[in-house]
Amino acid sequence: METLKQKVKKRRRATTNPIERANRKDDDTFIKEHLCPSSPTWPEWINPKTQAKYSVSLISSGSLSTEDLDSCYNLVEETSRADYEASSSGWRPIKKLAEMQSPELRYILVKDATGIMRGFTSLMPTYEEGEPVVYCYEIHLKPELQGTGLGKTLMGFLESVAANTPPIEKVMLTCFLRNQRALAFYKKAGFEKDEISPEPRRLRFGKEFIPDYIIMSKVVARR
Repeated sequence: METLKQKVKKRRRATTNPIERANRKDDDTFIKEHLCPSSPTWPEWINPKTQAKYSVSLISSGSLSTEDLDSCYNLVEETSRADYEASSSGWRPIKKLAEMQSPELRYILVKDATGIMRGFTSLMPTYEEGEPVVYCYEIHLKPELQGTGLGKTLMGFLESVAANTPPIEKVMLTCFLRNQRALAFYKKAGFEKDEISPEPRRLRFGKEFIPDYIIMSKVVARR
């Protein structure tokens, strides 16, 4: 049986976990100490094609308004529902909404001058198979903002979080293999297939498992 002293030591070790410490910080502190944004891309992004101005903000899932959550969900459905429906996991609205409200998720929202959501990414410093990473859960843009450099800017924010959150050294994400446009975008941004990405394998009774997604990652330089 554990003594009180042993239990206290365990609690102390748990609170020194750098990933846990980062996730416990309020949004303003997280922006200052981990996102570390630099102007002119924060808190405003300018569309290089139209010169239209968009606000950029970071907010934790627990502070996300119902309206913003709905807007993010609708954007996921608009841009990716077909990919989910064609996958082995299928499109499951309730499960997706529950995932989008995970307590340690943070959102970077992009809104136009009228306050309407036009794009977002969600991220979480976490451990993936024991390795510390910043996981990109979602990145979605309205069609008119695709190909403008906004996606690269948002991924840059995630890379900044990884670079400023030791011992994290990489950004990781999952992409459907049928989404060739997204795959090309990630590869151009420097992402490669990660060693933990599933491989085809033979199952019992002659069946074969062929993954319909890939796990990709990018190593970032410490700042």
